Amino acid sequence: MSRAFVKDGEQPFDDLPDRVIPEHPNDVTREGMAQIEAALAAAKDDFAAAQAADDRGAMASASRDLRYWSSRRATARIVPDPSDNSQVRFGSSVTIARDDGRKQTFRIVGEDEADPSRGTISHVSPLARQLFGKGVGEVVRVGAGEAEILAIG
Repeated sequence: MSRAFVKDGEQPFDDLPDRVIPEHPNDVTREGMAQIEAALAAAKDDFAAAQAADDRGAMASASRDLRYWSSRRATARIVPDPSDNSQVRFGSSVTIARDDGRKQTFRIVGEDEADPSRGTISHVSPLARQLFGKGVGEVVRVGAGEAEILAIG
């Protein structure tokens, strides 16, 4: 858009950069797929509301989210919950004991559904990558320290 057609102080909303699409496989849990579908529906609703209000800024933002969630939905691959808990896999819940005495439990999930404050971590996170393929009793490097796997569920 030419700057000649933008009022002073007005943003050229057509130039919003797209959200970065992660390069890793888009593995998700069933719950993760539901979250993606809900986010896609919300983006569609937001775009329709922005169109109805003739709000160009909101339309650009909603359009960007719509492109992102459409892409994530199109590439999502639901990974079934693991049936074998002998090793850490995608979808596993893992309890670790850090060398500083803290015990933590995380479930390994897709990138878009990961929220460490709610006990989920991305399958591409350094911790998850250290845990994959390991069993109870094994020790993994976690940052500058170590952690022992106490349970896999």
